[in-house]
Formats: sequence, structure tokens, C-alpha cells
Amino acid sequence: MVRYLKNLTWPCLLLSCSIGFSQPAGRTISGIITSQEDAAPLEGVTVIVKGSNRASGTQADGVYYINVSPGDSVLVFSYNDFQTQEVKLGSANEYNIILKRGKNAIENKSSFSPYGKWRGVFRLKDGLDAPFIFEISGNSTEDTKVYFINAEEKFDGGKLKQTKDSLFILADQFDNELAFKIESNSLSGVLRKQDKTGIPVPVRAERGYPDRFTETGAKPSADISGTYDIVFKTDNGKDEKAVGLFKQNGNKLRATFLRITGDSRYLDGIVSGNNFYLSTFIGSGPGYYKGTINKDGSVTGEVISARSVQVFTGSPNEDAALPDPYKLTFLKDGYTSLDFSFPDINGKPVSLKDDKYKNKVVILTITGTWCPNCVDEASFLAPWYKENKKRGVEAIAIHYERKTDTAYARKVITRFREKFGIEYDAVFAGLADKQQVAESLPALNTFLSFPTIIFIDKKGKVAKIHTGYTGPATGKYYDGFVKEFNEEIDHLLKQ
Repeated sequence: MVRYLKNLTWPCLLLSCSIGFSQPAGRTISGIITSQEDAAPLEGVTVIVKGSNRASGTQADGVYYINVSPGDSVLVFSYNDFQTQEVKLGSANEYNIILKRGKNAIENKSSFSPYGKWRGVFRLKDGLDAPFIFEISGNSTEDTKVYFINAEEKFDGGKLKQTKDSLFILADQFDNELAFKIESNSLSGVLRKQDKTGIPVPVRAERGYPDRFTETGAKPSADISGTYDIVFKTDNGKDEKAVGLFKQNGNKLRATFLRITGDSRYLDGIVSGNNFYLSTFIGSGPGYYKGTINKDGSVTGEVISARSVQVFTGSPNEDAALPDPYKLTFLKDGYTSLDFSFPDINGKPVSLKDDKYKNKVVILTITGTWCPNCVDEASFLAPWYKENKKRGVEAIAIHYERKTDTAYARKVITRFREKFGIEYDAVFAGLADKQQVAESLPALNTFLSFPTIIFIDKKGKVAKIHTGYTGPATGKYYDGFVKEFNEEIDHLLKQ
């Protein structure tokens, strides 16, 4: 299980511990760090190569080792309430450091360096923590990058802002922020909306702990790799069928769940005995799953958030599949097309009747900037459109957002377009609510999922509707979606 992070020291002390994914060639700097007060060696001092994501720490005798490259010029030494010290590197390979007690906490925090890989935990409820991994890299404030790491994905986490005693990760993609107070080599704070509304989620982070979940030493009782029929219990007590994909390597586990509304993206975790734990975070809400492996090979578990718990069960089935996503949403009797007029971010009305779309195959995507599966869809559709628009294809993103305020909608949609390099039109249709979608597009029989893709033929008629999205975390299911998407476009262009 995950335990709440406390004042821990660095685990990788005998050798330099790279916080990034690789160590550059160069030389090894070493030395002993002691306290000015009593000349005692200091254990747990953080040593960082300034302007990089490489860090190390001291062991019990105060000794440190850290690799540096030819271009590195400064090491930063920081520890609890001691003054942070920067040392300029020369030709020597040994630098013994004496640290002084800090005059005040602010002095130390102002010298804090955020670079490196961090392990954070969200406190979802008493005794239950959802871990996540993020990395801050760069050489200066201007080129700093924040990445949220889930399984094989490094997700662009947004911008970084640092003040004397605070650190902010601005997850603009979801209009959220991680607001931290700097506490030596740890961070404490909350995940909240950028406008400070809603209920914040407490969070802490420590640097230098590469494992997402705390190892218990218990060997996995089984290997659950494979495809599963999954059943989620919904709030109204009904069963929702889904597909679970598990990939286990020793006690390491990666997974995703496919539902008719979309997939759960990249889940990362461990198997401990007959229990498994998974989590994910990309700047929206944290995702946390825990489950049990039963003797008959089935699984039971829960999806837990700060405000809800959903139970699921599953059994192995390599042929597990969702209902056909092209048969869930369709037009009501008597309709053959969609008739709408929504404003773009500049207030200009956009309609399928516009000359721009006449005699073109048009892709409509019902989307929202707040939606993780919509992020995956935009990552696919934006470059696809650039490559295929010359073939006589157009696209329109119909956005439903968290607020109806036009200034807010303009802000988040503009951010979304810039992030993914979107060149097709985007319009704002209202609040992110399924009933709102159904009312604004009354020809649809229902609306089930963000995103939903609607294929329009050259005559302006609806050809097909695809509900939900299976993103790259789903492997062969994603490949199948891309294949069907391209085949449908090819078919419509030939008509």
C-alpha cells in the first residue's frame, strides 16, 4: 500500500542517483559535507547540478558522489534548515562542504531548485493516498518542462512558476494547478482549480524516490497479464460492461480499462501478494485503482476518487470487447443531417452550410478541453488533419466547457489549439453537460460520451457516428480505431 510521505532521506547515496533517464558522460565529483556547528557529517543533504535534472545525496558519513558533464559549472547543496550553498566547479574532483544553519526559512527556500524527478501523493481520504510521478527539467525558467509520468507516457504537464517559498505547476490543459509550499526537499500543498473554486485535494511530494508505490516485499500471487471482461457498478446500481487490459512484469503492473465513454489512459502500479494497485495523473483529477486477485483468476476492485468509490469485477477473456461504438449514437427518425450554428473563439458563426464545407467530407468532434480522452483524440486528429486536408477533408471541433463565460471559453480553447497545433475550426456550444449537448444537437438520439466523432459526407449528410475514444494506451484497440477511421474517410472521399 501507499504510505503518506514523511521526512525521508535520499535512498541512493553510495552512487550518484540520476533523477532523469540518463547520465551524461563526464567526471564524478565527490566530497564530505559537514555542519559548521560541530563538524559532524550531515546525512541526507541534497546535491544538485544547477540547471539540470541530476541530483544525489549524502550517506551517513556525509559522503556524496555525483556525475557532471563538461558543461556543468555549479553544484547546489541544500539541507533542511541549513543555508543552501552553491559551489562553482573548477578542475578539482573533490569538494568538501561546510553548511551553516540558515538565518530563516525564506533564505533557504529562495535557493530551492525544483529540477529532478518527484514522487507525489494525493490524500484522497484518511489513510488512502494516490501516488504519482512528475519530472521537472530544463536549464532556466524559460525552458523548464514539467512532465507527468504514467507507464510509458511522459505527458506535458504545463508551466512552472516559483516564488521564494512556493512552487506552482500550472496545468493549463485542465485549468488546474498544483500549489506547493517549499519545505527543504519536499513540497506540500493542494491540487485545485486555477480560479480557486471547488474542493482542493491535499498533496505532498518528495524528490529522489523513483518507485510509484512502496514496495512491500510480497511476491505476486499470480500473473494477471491479459484481457478481461470487466463489469463496473454504476451509481444507479446498473452494470456497465468494460474491457480490462493488464500487462504484468514481475511485481510491476500496467493497465487500462476500456469503457464506452473512453479508456482510463495509462495506469501504472504494482502487484503485492494477491493485491494490485494502480494510479494515474496528468493534471486533471488523480485516478486510483486497487484490487484483489482471486484464486479462480478473477479480479475484484475499486476505483477511488476524493469523492466517490466505484466497484468492479473481472474475469479473463482474450475475446473481451465493447459494444460496437458506431451503433450507440445515431440520428433520430426523420433526420439525415445536423443543423447548427455555433460561434468560434472570435464570435463568428460557423455552420455546415458555410461554403468552406460544401462538397467536403467533414469530421465533427464533440469535445472539451477538460476531457483526458479528448486530449488523446486531439493528439491524433490535429496532425492527421494537416496531412489530409488537401484531399478535400475539413473538421470542426464543437466544444462544451466547464463554464459558459465566453472569455473563459476563449482562453481554454485557445490554449488547447496552441498546445496541439490545431488548424481546423473550433466552436463553443455551451456547458460541458450531456443534456446540454443533446439539446443543442437535437437530431441525435442521445449523447453518451466526450469525445464523439461524427462523419459527414460530401452532401452534408451524417454517414457514421463513433461514440467515445480508444487512445494509444489501449494498443491494438487504438490501432483498430485508426484503421477504421481512415477506411471511413477513404470511403466517403470516393463517393
